[in-house]
Amino acid sequence: MRRSAARSLALVVTLALPLLVAGPAGAQPPMHGQQKAQDDGKDLLQPKPAQWDVRKELVDEVASVTHGSATIGGQAIDYTATAGTMILRDEVGKPMGSVFYVAYTRDGIDDLDARPVTFSYNGGPGSAAVWVHLGAFGPKRAALDPEGMPAGPPPGHLVDNEDSVLDATDLVFIDPISTGYSRPAPGEEADQFHGFENDVQSVGELIRLWLTRNERWASPKFLAGESYGTTRSAGLAGYLQDRYGMYFNGIALISSVLDFQTIIFSESNDLPYVLYLPTYAATAWYHHKLPERLSGDLRATLDEVEGFARGEYATALLMGSDLPDDRRDEIAGKVAEYTGLSKDYVEQSNLRIRADRFFKELLRDERKTTGRLDSRFTGYDRDAAGERPEYDPAGVAVDAYFVSLLNDYLRHDLGFESDLPFDYSAQVQPWEFSWRGQRGWVPGYLNVAEILRQAMTQNPKLQVLVMSGYYDLATPFFGSDYTIDHMALPPELRDNIRATYYEAGHMFYIRRADHDKMRRDFLDLIDRATAK
Repeated sequence: MRRSAARSLALVVTLALPLLVAGPAGAQPPMHGQQKAQDDGKDLLQPKPAQWDVRKELVDEVASVTHGSATIGGQAIDYTATAGTMILRDEVGKPMGSVFYVAYTRDGIDDLDARPVTFSYNGGPGSAAVWVHLGAFGPKRAALDPEGMPAGPPPGHLVDNEDSVLDATDLVFIDPISTGYSRPAPGEEADQFHGFENDVQSVGELIRLWLTRNERWASPKFLAGESYGTTRSAGLAGYLQDRYGMYFNGIALISSVLDFQTIIFSESNDLPYVLYLPTYAATAWYHHKLPERLSGDLRATLDEVEGFARGEYATALLMGSDLPDDRRDEIAGKVAEYTGLSKDYVEQSNLRIRADRFFKELLRDERKTTGRLDSRFTGYDRDAAGERPEYDPAGVAVDAYFVSLLNDYLRHDLGFESDLPFDYSAQVQPWEFSWRGQRGWVPGYLNVAEILRQAMTQNPKLQVLVMSGYYDLATPFFGSDYTIDHMALPPELRDNIRATYYEAGHMFYIRRADHDKMRRDFLDLIDRATAK
């Protein structure tokens, strides 16, 4: 019998991060260690007690181990939670950065070799693992109403997450450096972690360290990233497989973007206009802006719109100025019908509807905007005549019920104490999107689908689950479909990728019915990926 994976992590090791080199000088870390004093005529800001030293916190590993229980899948699951930091070091042992993580391991497991472990994170880049932790997979979740809308005033409260997957897999939530409590070491610049390749290496080292210290290399291994986290997952699958011989069993791509050409609107890139059209139609369907013949079954409507998008619409955009006037008029009419926008607006937009304009235009007559992360949500701007919305109503609504709860949960329930601010959405720009392929640096849009293809062909047992929300206007589902269809996988591996869809947005798991479905889909991924 092997010893439990949950224990306080205080071991100091030497790591090799060959590509984590110092970047250009940047902004200094925010000042910490000050608190507000009572206004008694003295200075309002006084130093905190000397025992709290941010420099020590970022070069020494700390961990808090607690025990809990939650009802998951209809049964009580006892678990050990470890909230702590691991220090990343260069090849001579110098601290480079401190990475914060929260790990949950189910109690009473005798054979850890057969017990899966899933590494999970959000995206951004610049997001801490808040939403996958307290929304999707963790044993506790933020309480929302059945549709994922606010259930009361913020910050709300936590409840047992019956749709957690902790009954089937251990979980490790990772905050990349600059997010959460993760920081570069004193004297190190954050810029050296802000880029596709260096992010993959630093997160990959955390994964390698956790597996090594907890004696879990023999366990089935999974990745579950959301949004830019799916970009990270593809990179990790290739990097860890090549660098350490670490082969993963399964990858869950939650609201994925692997090929950035599918989401970047520009004058020379017509692809996003085609791939966003079905999500525009879903949004118009939800807000009752489609004609009667399209307002019935959503899936039937989307099938029709997808056929038009990849056929007549794509051809029309490809023709550019050679498109005949009568054909242009016909296409404008169909785009208007499918999006709920006026034909005049479509024509004035040159048949090309940018997402940031769509948020503002669809419900303009009601003085409302639609959400980007979840287009079911609506908001109000001061200027209803403007071209782009002031904020994302979905983003601010969800943040209000997750971030404060996580701050309280980490300190109160998990016992992890830090005076650092928890950066749930960090400033990590400029982010370096370039990457090196087999033949050197790859120009153009970042497309990690090729890295995933290579990983799958070299590891033909690797299973991938692509999970997409119909109302996601950040990473549209049709863009994920397009990317999968263009991976050039051999026929015998195509069934290793399965796509599934949800009737919500980017964080589709906030909707109860979709969260239930997400759990079933993820458990199916584990079953497929671990089948003998």
